[in-house]
Amino acid sequence: MTVRTRIAPSPTGDPHVGTAYIALFNYCFARQHGGEFILRIEDTDQARSTPASEQAILDSLRWLGLDWDEGPDNGGNAGPYRQSERADIYGQYVDQLLAQGKAFKCYRTSEELDALRLSRQEAGIHTAIKPSDLQLPADEVAKREAQGASFVVRMVVPEEAGPCPVSDMLRGEITLDWSQVDAQILLKSDGMPTYHLANVVDDHLMGITHVIRGEEWINSAPKHMLLYQYLGWDTPVFCHLPLLRNPDKSKLSKRKNPTSILYYKRMGYLPEALLNYLGRMGWSMPDESEKFSLQTMQENFDIQRVSLGGPIFDLEKLNWLNGLWIREDLNEEALADRLTQWALNRENMLAVLPHVQKRMNTLSDFMPLVGFMLAGNLPLTPASFDGLKIDEQARLKVLQFSLWQLEALTEWDKDAIFPALKVIADAMELKMKDFIAPIFVAVSGTTSSISVTDAMALLGSDMTRARLRHAIDTLGGVGKKVAKRFDKEYRMLLETPLQ
Repeated sequence: MTVRTRIAPSPTGDPHVGTAYIALFNYCFARQHGGEFILRIEDTDQARSTPASEQAILDSLRWLGLDWDEGPDNGGNAGPYRQSERADIYGQYVDQLLAQGKAFKCYRTSEELDALRLSRQEAGIHTAIKPSDLQLPADEVAKREAQGASFVVRMVVPEEAGPCPVSDMLRGEITLDWSQVDAQILLKSDGMPTYHLANVVDDHLMGITHVIRGEEWINSAPKHMLLYQYLGWDTPVFCHLPLLRNPDKSKLSKRKNPTSILYYKRMGYLPEALLNYLGRMGWSMPDESEKFSLQTMQENFDIQRVSLGGPIFDLEKLNWLNGLWIREDLNEEALADRLTQWALNRENMLAVLPHVQKRMNTLSDFMPLVGFMLAGNLPLTPASFDGLKIDEQARLKVLQFSLWQLEALTEWDKDAIFPALKVIADAMELKMKDFIAPIFVAVSGTTSSISVTDAMALLGSDMTRARLRHAIDTLGGVGKKVAKRFDKEYRMLLETPLQ
């Protein structure tokens, strides 16, 4: 049997370091067993999936040095490799499950579902919603069907509580309870499958032998096992890797750490060093060496060496490791080449020149104007914000409210950034010039730089948010109590209609 593993990211935003971490372990496991590594794009969320995000995923994984044997760009015998192109495939299995009585059409409206959840909550019922909870009288079902009412397809799950053992390559047997397994939606009202159906169907048809994924999917394993059973297929081997965590042990998130691979590329981390660091997330070399190449990791890979304690994503440790790679593996010529590839290239020049050319009198004016674009966190102090028209408390609010607002953006360009910020400025009843001033300082270190929204678009979402967080910390930070008060005020501002 040929070992086949896969990574299946969703193209709904910047490529996440967590995706690279899971991809790395799938890649090494497949290569160590002489197997194949597949890339699949899970774009069933049509509202949020974008071609630009998909391309960023492909480019980022290739920048790191992870290549796949089959995928949406290089094809293969098990394609298509985008779920949006496989709708007809899922439909036939939904029909099969309906015919077997293993799934059912659910005509419940969103209002009825909200009322059902509320009534269960008030009654102190905390078990999952089962098929019997969702059943409508037969005449009501017939009526809604005749009216062409919208429906979803849900899977039939056991009604009674009881143990559900899940076999895991790292954890042995995990015992979950059927009482917590709900009647999962398999097909949405728009005809697109949910992750749960598409993932099972695709893994089977693509011959995936080992499903190596994050531990957040453990609670979904019973549903997936049940679907394999319903469809008469062998279940692949499950392996749930520990999640990457912030230093405070919380799940790695963009609110506390930069999570985009694009951020680390823009910051000037070497791909070899970032991949090396991700390889150390919960795994170690037999000789405990900290610095190793992808080839060395692949040759020594043993998934049983994965530690189940949540690995901490520590930027200081990454900086140290990246420094080792720069000093030990690059001579001066190679370092010059890397610097040119990283920032001093024609593409980057052409992107920034339209914004600075009008400000230049000599060529030597160029670097001072764009220096902030090549930096990481800027050397800010509280004095950097002196002279702004709004007081320190208002500056903190502007920066924190803007950070929250920008975290919600799905598109990252000037046309999306400016309106998002203007909503907050108007709600705070501040002139845009006064509102944007602390953001100018946070992003570029001065108020006399190129357009701040242009700068933010060029810097990227994670770098921009990192600078806003750094500016907030420079001004004293926002503690838990203040954050709670700010959050309440922020929500009220967004709910208040403008006069």
